[in-house]
Amino acid sequence: RHVADFQLSIASVTENSSSDCLTQDLHLQAQQLAERLKCDSVVSEISAGPGTVNFTINRELLAKTVLQQVWQGGLEYGVKSELFSTVPRQKAVIEFSSPNIAKKFHIGHLRSTIVGNFIANLKVALGHEVVRINYLGDWGMQFGLLGVGFQSFGNKEKLKSSPLQHLFEVYVQINKTAEDENTKKLAKDFFRKLEEHDEQTLSIWKQFRDLSIEEYIRIYKRLGVHFDEYSGESFYPEKAQEVLKMLEDKGLLQKTVKGTGIVDLSEKKDLSTVSTVMRSDGTSLYITRQFLIISFRDLAAAIDRMNKHSWDTMIYVTDKSQSNHFQHLFQILKLMGYDWAERCQHVSFGLVQGMKTRRGEVIFLEDVLNEVRSRMLQNMTSTKTTKEIEDPVETAEKVGLAALIIQDFRGLLSSDYQFSWDRALQSRGDTGVFLQYTHARLYSLEHMHGNAELTDVNVACLQEPHAISVLQHLLRYDEVLYRSSQDLQPKHIVSYLLTLSHLAAVAHKTLPVKGSAPDVAQARLCLFHAARSVLANGMKLLGITPVTQM
Repeated sequence: RHVADFQLSIASVTENSSSDCLTQDLHLQAQQLAERLKCDSVVSEISAGPGTVNFTINRELLAKTVLQQVWQGGLEYGVKSELFSTVPRQKAVIEFSSPNIAKKFHIGHLRSTIVGNFIANLKVALGHEVVRINYLGDWGMQFGLLGVGFQSFGNKEKLKSSPLQHLFEVYVQINKTAEDENTKKLAKDFFRKLEEHDEQTLSIWKQFRDLSIEEYIRIYKRLGVHFDEYSGESFYPEKAQEVLKMLEDKGLLQKTVKGTGIVDLSEKKDLSTVSTVMRSDGTSLYITRQFLIISFRDLAAAIDRMNKHSWDTMIYVTDKSQSNHFQHLFQILKLMGYDWAERCQHVSFGLVQGMKTRRGEVIFLEDVLNEVRSRMLQNMTSTKTTKEIEDPVETAEKVGLAALIIQDFRGLLSSDYQFSWDRALQSRGDTGVFLQYTHARLYSLEHMHGNAELTDVNVACLQEPHAISVLQHLLRYDEVLYRSSQDLQPKHIVSYLLTLSHLAAVAHKTLPVKGSAPDVAQARLCLFHAARSVLANGMKLLGITPVTQM
């Protein structure tokens, strides 16, 4: 039997839908309602199910409407749905990626980068204004250490050619003597000079920062990611002092016996929940975002962004170990009188385990990108069709990136997962490789048979169950976008696209274009074009560039 297009649950519309309303009654009510409703030019069949009334849309109307909407909507199909008609257009600031200069660009930063990019893409597609900010770890005592390290082990040529790698090596070297009193003193002196704006010291630091950002931009480009602003902890030393004064003026800053500065966040004001904001030696705690240490810089950055961008919502994308940090940050802002703190949001994600390259441990994001590209290239070379591809390396990169993104986005963001190269790069099953493969196949189908034209399509030719399944699925795209826009989880879109690809694969096999009567071939081409168009739109939202050859 065919699957109905729409379903009404009786329990959702009856007055007494409490549990004592028996299932039998609901079945009976469903039957009675189904008998009273009449079919018309839109609804061709009404039937009762277990506690539901099922509606089947006129098949030709379904095909005509869906194809028309997809073709005419183009990139805007789904996002212009009435589901979004009451959603106000907003300005969102999204802080994501945010690596520490001279530290490993580890896999957590990769997750933050692709999740933040997805949220930004989705918001832009839905008509919101988005500011993408990369808040770099570019200040603090580690720069004292790095400065001293560079004076001992640095090499200007290496710094220019591969800054991230070289600074990391220097940092590892100097860290071996980090506990040494002499090194500590030199590092403190170097950082003090930075804080005092000593020209020579600042120019060394600025070189570290600028060259690192240049290399980041190059790597982000490979990921298809860009930022509107490269900000960082270094932007806020003076503003952090203003925040300190505000906390004091409002009587929010308290001192412990040891002289540590704290803010009381407990409801009863009994210090049962406090947030440490200042060390006993008076320096602001900006070293890390761990251990519930709220830096004045984070407070200053939030206030500064509000002044600069007048945003409606601000989203921070980091791993879930920082959830308490952001909870405290938002609470302190609210205590300071900033009601907009309620419109701040922390989107957290779990940890990725087991991501290693063939050579061993992953250090830089670029290692991961190179690895996925070379493995994908190897897989592609072993298949017969790869020889015709114009740019196999570029294709391998895009397919490999799709594999990484889909493996990451399949579950809830907050869950940890075990990474597996073999699982990610499978060409069959629910993988990014399968999505790319489906897109490339549908593209070559259109390419081979010439572009379809919607004007002269005979929709009566699209009545097979496999064609109807694709059409029904295309009709639901806006619901999936709406769900993802509500909870900012990419998994809804991922599972939708995987199902679409499976349905399209079955239709591709059972509804041939070649050898069919002209009007049947034309109608099927239109159907496959619509499927490919929606598949491509969804992939782009996730941060994947669809390939046309594979």
